[in-house]
This record gives sequence, structure tokens and C-alpha cells, in this order.
Amino acid sequence: MLRLATLTSLLALAAAATMAEEIKVGVSPGEHAEIMEEVAKVAAPMGLDIDVVEFSDYVIPNTALADGDIEANSFQHVPYLDNQMKDRGFDLVVVGTTITTPMGIYSDKIDDLATLEDGAKVAIPNDPTNGGRALLLLQDLGLVTLTDGTGLVPSPLDIEENPKGLKFLELDAAQLPRTLADADIAIINTNYAIASGLSPKDDAIAMEKAENPYVNVIVVRKGDEDQPWVKTLVDAYHSDEVKAFIDNSYHGAVITSW
Repeated sequence: MLRLATLTSLLALAAAATMAEEIKVGVSPGEHAEIMEEVAKVAAPMGLDIDVVEFSDYVIPNTALADGDIEANSFQHVPYLDNQMKDRGFDLVVVGTTITTPMGIYSDKIDDLATLEDGAKVAIPNDPTNGGRALLLLQDLGLVTLTDGTGLVPSPLDIEENPKGLKFLELDAAQLPRTLADADIAIINTNYAIASGLSPKDDAIAMEKAENPYVNVIVVRKGDEDQPWVKTLVDAYHSDEVKAFIDNSYHGAVITSW
């Protein structure tokens, strides 16, 4: 016969399972998806069942969230979110920070930016925030100079000085790893680099500084920010277990924000 305490515990677990809230969280491939799978494991005993939904680009996760197809997403930094809300009218809100993924420069043709030839082809993301982020990285490295006042979203039209006469190819961020056979260098977001088998630590010939405005965030629809499941989601993400997973899995290529 089961002891009363054991029976009570089993009934409590069964009740928790029955009452578990289910949400869908949109992510991009690579580290965002991998980390959210770990978050789901932590959240399950807390009464939150997370269905991790992968999207292949940076636009659809916000559209899906705004349309009510998912309850939250975790894939973007604040400058990108702000631009999306401005351009598309999304009514979304940040409920927590997650990770920073320094953008890297990759090449199949050179091992050192000092050997980059005049007129080289440079592939960058075609969305305003990540494209601007790539140009700011090139400016930090002394390869271009941007017009003052362009902020975080410069475009190639804002390049004031281009001593090497670099030629820019603006492409969908997810497609950039495939351009390495054609472009001389490609500036690639870490999630797409990792998803394509590139190692930011071993394969990047230059990396963005870790201290930057591009910390990633968890986003929900405005009005949902005070829902109990939001706190559970953020608490699970900010858990010691998830931090240990990130530190052990990415070896500095992905940096926690908490």
C-alpha cells in the first residue's frame, strides 16, 4: 500500500501535469532553438509546457506573434524589434533579456582582413538593423567610415569613405553562409553561422565586441506581459541550468545577459 505522503505527491504531480499551461515560442534556427529546448525542460516541472517553433527567417516570428499563432518569441535584439514595430505596426513588448551573439566575419578565401583586396565583395544582411550592424562592425575594423548621425541602422548609402572600394551584396540573413563560395567575406549572425556548421570561435576571422546594443530579448504581445506564464518563461530561461548549458555549449560565442 502506498504511504499517504507518496500518494499525495503523486496526486500533486498529476494535478500539475493536468494544469500545465501550454505556449508556443517562436525561435530562429541554431542557438536560439537549442537554448529554448533547454528552457522547455526547465519550465516543464514549473507547470509550463513550451512548444518550440522554428522559423527560417527574421520576419515571420514577429508576424506570427502579432497574429496570435504563437505566444512569445526569442530570436531578436531590441534595435531589430523597434524597427519591425515601426515599419509593420506590431504591438509587442519585451519581457526579458536572453543572450548576446556577437556577429562574425567569415571567408573561404582569406584568413586575415589585412589581405582583403580592393574591390572585394562583402555580403551583409539585407534587413536594416542587421545590415547596419554589419556596417558598424566594418567601421570598427577601419574598413569603411559612415556618415555621422546614422545611428544603429546605416545602409551602404551612408558609407562616406570606402578606401578599398568594397562592393556590397545585401542578402537575406539566412542565406549568407551559402555566399562564402562567391563573396570574399560574409558578415553572418551567429545563429545562422552555427546552423550552417560554422564555428564563431574557430572560423570567424573577426568578431563584433561583446559589449554592444544587440542583446536579444523575449517578446510577447502587449497585454500579455503580466500573464503568469510570462514570469515562468523568463525565470526558466534565467535559470542556472540554462546558463550552464549556454556556457558549456558555445564556449564564449554566445554570452548570457543575466
